[in-house]
Amino acid sequence: MSGIFGVASKGDCAEILFYGTDYHSHLGTEYGGMAILGKDFVRQIHSISWSQFKSKFYCDYRTMRGNKGIGVISALEEQPIYLKSKFGPFCIVTNGLIENSKKLAEELLAEGASFSEVSKDAVNATELVAKLICQGDSLVDGIEKMFSKIEGSCSLLLLNKDGVYAARDKYGYAPLVIGRRSDAWAVTTETSAFPNNSFEIVKDLKPGEIVLINEKGIEEKHSGDGVKQICAFLWIYTGFPASTYEGINVEIVREKCGRCLARRDRDIEIDVVSGVPDSGVAHAIGYAQESGKPYRRPLVKYTAGYGRSYTPPSQETRDLIAKMKLVPIKDIIEGKRIVICEDSIVRGTQLKNFTIKKLWDAGAKEIHARPACPPLMFPCRFNISTRSIQELAARKAIRAIEGHDIKDVSEYVNHNSPKYKKMIEWITKDLDVTTLRYQTVDDMVSAIGLPKEKLCLYCWTGEFPGEGKKERRNSAIKKEAETAEIRR
Repeated sequence: MSGIFGVASKGDCAEILFYGTDYHSHLGTEYGGMAILGKDFVRQIHSISWSQFKSKFYCDYRTMRGNKGIGVISALEEQPIYLKSKFGPFCIVTNGLIENSKKLAEELLAEGASFSEVSKDAVNATELVAKLICQGDSLVDGIEKMFSKIEGSCSLLLLNKDGVYAARDKYGYAPLVIGRRSDAWAVTTETSAFPNNSFEIVKDLKPGEIVLINEKGIEEKHSGDGVKQICAFLWIYTGFPASTYEGINVEIVREKCGRCLARRDRDIEIDVVSGVPDSGVAHAIGYAQESGKPYRRPLVKYTAGYGRSYTPPSQETRDLIAKMKLVPIKDIIEGKRIVICEDSIVRGTQLKNFTIKKLWDAGAKEIHARPACPPLMFPCRFNISTRSIQELAARKAIRAIEGHDIKDVSEYVNHNSPKYKKMIEWITKDLDVTTLRYQTVDDMVSAIGLPKEKLCLYCWTGEFPGEGKKERRNSAIKKEAETAEIRR
């Protein structure tokens, strides 16, 4: 997942853009970028894989001048892209995953287009989006046509002489929120970028909605008409605790998730409730509130310099971060029966090797693992997040139980089925924990507070809007193959 931020102000916007973009640093680890338009475009892109956005861009932003700009924290590709087009020059940043990018790029190449940002035979997705937009009769028409051609998702900010065009993807998978203060307007992925920059939330863009913001205000260019299927994982893991999506705060949802987990745990005796820092902490606080057991910190994170072990594309980097960032406190752990709340279990190897092992080595008496969401069954179709089917912990368990991969996993999705229980038993043994109990889909949906049909639950259920029940999971298998090709 990436994070994007845009601003248009009456005066210079560089400082607002710098800090607003920096508040998205939890969403990506590869590249940061900013573009500002004053007398001309000024653009900077830096690798942030082993350094923070602030340190890389501090000197840059102090020399950049202009009253409108866009910024990005990117999980994979270099952004912003600058393009001279028939609509005039513009810069663009995107957030999403285009599953049919290879096919679309081949079609454009056949028509005579060329791409400058290419690595490992794959085009830069943001450049691809820019080229698709240029096929329209206007920028707005181009964005609408791009939405109709892509499979997956794409939210974007486009900067030109008019201001900042903001467009939310047609399923509303990722949020885009408009904010206002006396001298400026802004648009952001994460509303946590607003309070310290003195912005107040004005509105959430609707799925498929396109607006133009400039120093005069906000102008609707295309009303939202998509199917709202916002990512449930935003609240469980991805989002920052202070952020709000569709009027629902992340921290509050996580506390509710923890309460739901505790209500299903009347049959175990524990001494301590803990959470894997940082995203597991609020889940654990909710669990402690509901259970009445003390919240303690047996594992602490060493400084904010160690980012999330989930976001880097390299498994080697993910494992290194997971190993180094958590430091155990033996005096709290030794002899204790511990509930450890985690946002999710993806592959399971980090939880097993770098969390559970540290607790056992420090003398834990029992370890009860409580993920705040159901078992992940399918890789995400809308962003670069969950891994391939082969790597997912639940799929490894199913493969071990069945003796081979299977297409229909509906019995394993149903938490009341015998096969689901067998899967949990296998993962429990593999993780080397005393007990394991996942959140149910219904409890997770209840904690979020939106109707189930307005949430994307694809990575847990394989269900996707617009597909019939019979074709949903077959489509999931097909899409996994296509997505794996993109990631390679």
